[in-house]
Amino acid sequence: MTSILKEQALFLLRQALNNPTANFRDGQWEAVEELLLNKSRLLVVQRTGWGKSLVYFLATRLLRDQGGGCTLLISPLLALMRNQITAAQRIGVKAETINSSNPDDWRFIETKLLANQVDILLISPERLANEDFRDNILLPLSQKIGLFVVDEAHCISDWGHDFRPDYRRIVRILQALPQNIPVLTTTATANNRVVDDIKTQLGENLRISRGDLTRKSLRLQNIYLPSQAARLAWLAQHLPQLPGSGIIYALTVRDAQRVADWLKTQNINAKAYYGDVDPEIRIGLEDELLNNKIKVLVATTALGMGFDKPDLGFVIHYQRPGSVVHYYQQVGRAGRAVETAYGILLSGDEDDEITNYFINTAFPPQRHTEEVLAVINSAENGISVNQIEQQINLSQGQINKVLKLLSLEFPTPVTKRNTNWYANPVNYQIDHQKIAEITQIRRNEQQRMADYMQSQKCLMAFLAAELDDPNPAECGKCAVCLSKPLLPENFSDELVNQAILYLRRSNQIIEPRKKWIKESLTNYGFSGNIKENLRAEEGRILSLWGDAGWGELVKKGKYRDNHFDDALVQATFEMIQRWKPQAFPTWVTCVPSLNRPELVPDFAKRLAEKLGLPFKPVVRKIRPTLLQKQMNNSYQQAHNLDGSFAIDYWEGMSGNVFLIDDIVDSRWTFTVIAALLRNARSGLVYPVALALNSLGQSD
Repeated sequence: MTSILKEQALFLLRQALNNPTANFRDGQWEAVEELLLNKSRLLVVQRTGWGKSLVYFLATRLLRDQGGGCTLLISPLLALMRNQITAAQRIGVKAETINSSNPDDWRFIETKLLANQVDILLISPERLANEDFRDNILLPLSQKIGLFVVDEAHCISDWGHDFRPDYRRIVRILQALPQNIPVLTTTATANNRVVDDIKTQLGENLRISRGDLTRKSLRLQNIYLPSQAARLAWLAQHLPQLPGSGIIYALTVRDAQRVADWLKTQNINAKAYYGDVDPEIRIGLEDELLNNKIKVLVATTALGMGFDKPDLGFVIHYQRPGSVVHYYQQVGRAGRAVETAYGILLSGDEDDEITNYFINTAFPPQRHTEEVLAVINSAENGISVNQIEQQINLSQGQINKVLKLLSLEFPTPVTKRNTNWYANPVNYQIDHQKIAEITQIRRNEQQRMADYMQSQKCLMAFLAAELDDPNPAECGKCAVCLSKPLLPENFSDELVNQAILYLRRSNQIIEPRKKWIKESLTNYGFSGNIKENLRAEEGRILSLWGDAGWGELVKKGKYRDNHFDDALVQATFEMIQRWKPQAFPTWVTCVPSLNRPELVPDFAKRLAEKLGLPFKPVVRKIRPTLLQKQMNNSYQQAHNLDGSFAIDYWEGMSGNVFLIDDIVDSRWTFTVIAALLRNARSGLVYPVALALNSLGQSD
């Protein structure tokens, strides 16, 4: 019986790979056999590119041939699902997915599922939170599931590098399913701590299959280049010499955009990829990389788990990731089916700041949780997120993070019905010890990543040992093993100068707000949509706060010198000359401050002189307000400004105007003052700021 099944599986394997001489890799058949014959719960820990997806496709096909039910596959990324569906079709596995990108297909897929016409259903873990999905699909399907698969299973563990709260729901669903359903969980990035936690959650009968994590084709090198200009210069000089096409990973959305744009100026075919890119555009970008139509995608972690391009020639990191496990997972995208591929880790001065930000914001502070719970407990008929924003000074993202984690507790202290949240009679206690332990683990991971940068031992063996590979071996191919750089670490001074100029010209756009926040500006009577005759025009920002271009000089001027350097006046003047607003302003004004009454007016006056325009400080601050940077959501940001400004008239008021401020974040100050100026019969209002006060979006 076993030999016949193995022959069938080998035939399907060769069909899937379109290779008549292909054979199983070590552990592949054994995993399939464990699921088919023993109906086991199995955790497979194997390197990226080993072929974990083939295990569940083959097991699905063979179980279905035996009359088994549909496979349910839980996978974290839609891009991964798309690749899996294509692969499944090669061996006649009928796959469907229910996700946010195909709502029009849900009813049709539901009908096919209940008619047993689907072999494998792919969903994201977030889908398990959908009540309609649970009631109409998961519940009827639960007694007919033939195989339950959890891809990227390290996300189950609170202790893993990439814990996702919605994965907690998986454990509860598994507990409710019949115990004889085979369960397969897979990952390439689970150390012993995470494996033990998964075993605790899924049961002591979980069998573990671990393989060698060393990547034979991957050549690793680390290069410390503190400044962004140096890293941009290095990329421009050396990227064209790297084989094939590849990925550059950046820690923030803004850096992904910036690096891609810089490479384009150097005639390198590069595009940016991150979570907020439209799904259809993301698919197009993936296809361009898969088909070698571009040299490089500059991506956040949104292009991480599950993206499979066997001939990827290189993975470069623009900054140091927060953990060795993150790094292994990302660099492991390269060299799956080529003899030589490169993994180059660049590191700079901003790495720790960005990683610390992610660590510090991973869990809501106790105060946030207590505030959200207090508001919900006091609402007799439930309360929406927008209403919560009006009562507490937390961002919508912070509120949603608290609500997500609370809703996943068991028993949960809150329940969502339609758009409102309701309190449950649960004595909820925050697990401070666990949060402290996880935070310390993140700090330790950050330090080990710094140690990796300085490692004088084999880089591949270092990575494998960090993932608790039982037999980490020296690769003989990395820069440490060879005692010499794989790629030169130098770059031309001319490219550095170009990069500095580029960074200084990386101006940001201020998009005008188009809608008032309900009941936030009652003194001014602003509500509903912002009428066009009250709306600010598109504006410009010179720099990012504290950044390598002009941002550091802005920071120095604001907090050390209490005076903005003439170089910033010249740079802003040049930015405006490049921008050239079509209806060019005829005068200049600024945002006033009671705390620093001279700082911005002095800068605006010097800029006005440079532009040859009159400066008129017509905006008055008529009551003190809290600092806008202390306001954390749109309601609080707008409400903080209600009734705080007045406009003085002058005879040139009707001309278009530059409205100057030093720092912009929420845009509400510009939005409110622009509306007041327009109400006072000014012309078009063009906001201009020296810096954007933001670390940059993460994926």
